[in-house]
Amino acid sequence: MASGLRIIDSHVHLWDLSRARYGWLQDDPLPNNPAGDMTPIARRNYLLDDYLADTAGWRVDKIVHVEAGQPRGRQLAETDWLQALADKRGYPHGIVAGADLLDPDLDALLEAHAARPNVRGVRQIVCWHEDPLKTYTDRDLLLDPQWVAGFAKLARHGLSFDLQLYPSQMATAAAIAARHPDIPLIVNHAGLPTDRDDSGMERWRAGLRLLAAQPQVSIKISGLGITDRAWTPESIRPVVLECIDAFGTERAMFASDFPVESVHGSFDAFYSAFDAITADFSADERERLFAGAAEAIYRL
Repeated sequence: MASGLRIIDSHVHLWDLSRARYGWLQDDPLPNNPAGDMTPIARRNYLLDDYLADTAGWRVDKIVHVEAGQPRGRQLAETDWLQALADKRGYPHGIVAGADLLDPDLDALLEAHAARPNVRGVRQIVCWHEDPLKTYTDRDLLLDPQWVAGFAKLARHGLSFDLQLYPSQMATAAAIAARHPDIPLIVNHAGLPTDRDDSGMERWRAGLRLLAAQPQVSIKISGLGITDRAWTPESIRPVVLECIDAFGTERAMFASDFPVESVHGSFDAFYSAFDAITADFSADERERLFAGAAEAIYRL
């Protein structure tokens, strides 16, 4: 059941397969995606009206679209499609564009992205894991000086960076953040606590604190089904509360990661859980978690 809370959903994906190709949605082996079995959402469009149907009954005032996996050379086209949609429909209110920070034409791409009115930042997934079924990359890009040099270019364009990484990379990311305090960083999906044994969870908790020590770093509490496939409100409660404790309600925000996260549960299920977990928070704290923090961080 929807509450009356105002929601700004800071992590939404849309795609039109007639307009662009998305290999992770259209090629095998879909069941082995590190985020889960993508078969339920594969090979079909997910457009704004689909998202609005999935969120019916909830007061979603604004959304931020996050790049959906377009390759180098196709990332600006995705941004232009989204900007045209925003010009026509009002959604998305913010755009986190795709960029490969090793792209030799990175400066031109960032300049073009930044020229689009709704673009606020960029994302390149950097999740590296020694388990081949969990890794998104063939090496840890955060350790590549050339990648870090590309990251540094975001500042001159006034762009933030959406940081999707694993806990084993958090210390490196925190050190990069400390050297670049002028680039806002938004950790995706609660920092993906994928190794669920005691040592893995302790590494995640410690990594959150290292990142949170940098004042320009914030976190999205989203993607919880990625690392907890049989999740319940009680099983995700410690993860939610740990993120809030580390970052505070001014730098933590709930987000849906729809439709990717729909393979693990409905929008209603996730947001009802967020509502219940924060039931004892003050009205101001809840407003920040569900809307205000995202509005401020993404300048909506």
